[in-house]
Amino acid sequence: MAKGKVCRDDWTMAALRALARGGVAAVAVDGLARELGVTRGSFYWHFDNREALLVAALEAWELHATTEVVASVRTLEDPVARARALFGEALGSEEIAGLEPALAAETGQPAVAEVVARVIETRIAFLAEVFTDLGLDRPTARHRALAAYAAYLGWLELRRTAPQLAPETLPQDPRSPAALDHLVALLLAPAQPPVQPSTPAAEPAPFRAVPGAD
Repeated sequence: MAKGKVCRDDWTMAALRALARGGVAAVAVDGLARELGVTRGSFYWHFDNREALLVAALEAWELHATTEVVASVRTLEDPVARARALFGEALGSEEIAGLEPALAAETGQPAVAEVVARVIETRIAFLAEVFTDLGLDRPTARHRALAAYAAYLGWLELRRTAPQLAPETLPQDPRSPAALDHLVALLLAPAQPPVQPSTPAAEPAPFRAVPGAD
């Protein structure tokens, strides 16, 4: 990349790629400068220090992976189409593979923890809104939102750690659309009434021989 073409967004995207590869420790100014083909001077033109770059990168992730997705999906009037679009976007191709699991593993870092917590809160609240629009009552919509977000995280983790065992989680796998459709169908299924525990049947009285009977 030519030196004059490197902008602030180039640095933040390079930082996110480094986060996906090796966590916060991998966000090193010298390494990113080499990747971008520039000097450290380019970095200090855009950022005061490494911490400022990390914060900017996390905020860019929040904007592109959550704020903009929610805004786009909200424009769809049909609640079913809205839900399908949301899951398709969330579980489709990743702009930076492995980034979200890597960020989840770095929540011991205060800067990461703050943004990740905000993103999770926003996503679960929007999922609950989606399920409420589909006709679920608020408590059930909240429960379904938690289950959906857990499925999302598990899907990405399988994609990252066991692609050979779960190739359907890979967007480029030909079996992926069917597997994704199945997951979405499960998440959008109508709520079932809670199963009431059955009353145990009374045990039969012990057999007693009738006196005088053969």
